[in-house]
Amino acid sequence: MPGKWLDIGPTTQIEPGMAATLPVEGGEEIAVFHTVNGRFYALVNSCPHRQGPLSQGIVHGDSVTCPLHNWRISLSTGAALGDDSGCTPTIPLKIDGGRLFLLREAVVAPRGAAGPRAA
Repeated sequence: MPGKWLDIGPTTQIEPGMAATLPVEGGEEIAVFHTVNGRFYALVNSCPHRQGPLSQGIVHGDSVTCPLHNWRISLSTGAALGDDSGCTPTIPLKIDGGRLFLLREAVVAPRGAAGPRAA
């Protein structure tokens, strides 16, 4: 696993229904979501509409509502739902031994933080 996956910390650091953020060098901030049904997702922390911080939105089911203009974004695909169109990049994420891992090639090395920050 070393090299290909980036360990971002334990699954317990993000409460169900919440999100945390991970800053990355020279790139977009990553939002890691934990749904109330126990699933984890990672997306670029930017709504495709007006770049609203998705990590500050309301998580419901497997989607998040942008806090700026109420666009709903699928956590699994990053696609806008309903009548809206656009897509937020998703980041491959896996869980191993109770820890969260992001695909290293999909993110640039984090800026010093040991793990995601609560949003």
